[in-house]
Amino acid sequence: MFYSAIRKVLFQMDPETTHDFTIKALKNTGASLLNFPYKQTVSEKPVQVMGIHFPNPCGLAAGLDKNGECIRAFDDMGFGFVEVGTVTPRPQPGNEKPRIFRLEEANAIINRMGFNNKGVDYLVDQVRKAKFRGVLGINIGKNKDTPEENAKDDYIHCMHKVYNYATYITVNISSPNTPGLRELQYGDALNALLSALKAEQLSLARQFDKYVPIAVKIAPDLTEEEIHSIAECLIANEIDGVIATNTTLARDKVSHLAHGNEAGGLSGAPVKDKSTEVIRILAKALDNKLPIIGVGGISSGQDAKDKIEAGAKLVQVYTGFIYQGPELVKDIVRAL
Repeated sequence: MFYSAIRKVLFQMDPETTHDFTIKALKNTGASLLNFPYKQTVSEKPVQVMGIHFPNPCGLAAGLDKNGECIRAFDDMGFGFVEVGTVTPRPQPGNEKPRIFRLEEANAIINRMGFNNKGVDYLVDQVRKAKFRGVLGINIGKNKDTPEENAKDDYIHCMHKVYNYATYITVNISSPNTPGLRELQYGDALNALLSALKAEQLSLARQFDKYVPIAVKIAPDLTEEEIHSIAECLIANEIDGVIATNTTLARDKVSHLAHGNEAGGLSGAPVKDKSTEVIRILAKALDNKLPIIGVGGISSGQDAKDKIEAGAKLVQVYTGFIYQGPELVKDIVRAL
């Protein structure tokens, strides 16, 4: 009830202004007496995935807290895990504004942010300050001006920086808003990237005397053949997990709406079925060799159950959380 009232006010503002205002408020109130408007107790439903103990299976997806500034606030909301980023080696402004569009009739958002962030060093500093003891995923990417053939250098640079602070690391190769990024999902490019990252992971595991799992985040706009090919590559390179899926470029469910044809990635309810189908195909192809984290269009406990029944072990929310608020976390954990 409280969130529905505050949402009416927030949704009067431009979407990016609302986002910046909210991040600042959460940064200043997390783990303090001022967190009472959103702090809640969520029942424990522990699950073991990638060798990690998750207190419950509902996590925050990357993209909302790009710079790791609100980790404690999201923990106060009862998330079983928090994923921050996407972060790049160097700070970058992202694409030109406006770059976020609400499609309220469809419970959806289109964004073309373009990995805007303050750089990996800033994020690591925020993580250190947070002193967070929960499960923290750190999502890494490449700078926009880094050529595709040098992408692995950016990922390795970020992996080095975040390794000792992350519970797991997500390799984002599926955002539609960085030119050429999605090409890294295919064939030789994917194999070269994953083999390099695996070698680096094992080296860092020896250096820090701890093993930090790697998950790869994939797009929903893949053919069945491409999903099978990705699955084979993930298994061959002994990757620890896969996050399915990122935002979609499809517009068939929203093209009739205001802003429905804006460039960028579409998230929220319209991507739900597409994401769940990718999970179903992927689960069959992986044959339990590595776990899936399901994300895309989760707006209710039932949506989360659908992802689990399709083959996911954990779920993440983003757009549904923006529309529903912290109560969504409780609904999901209850349903699961």
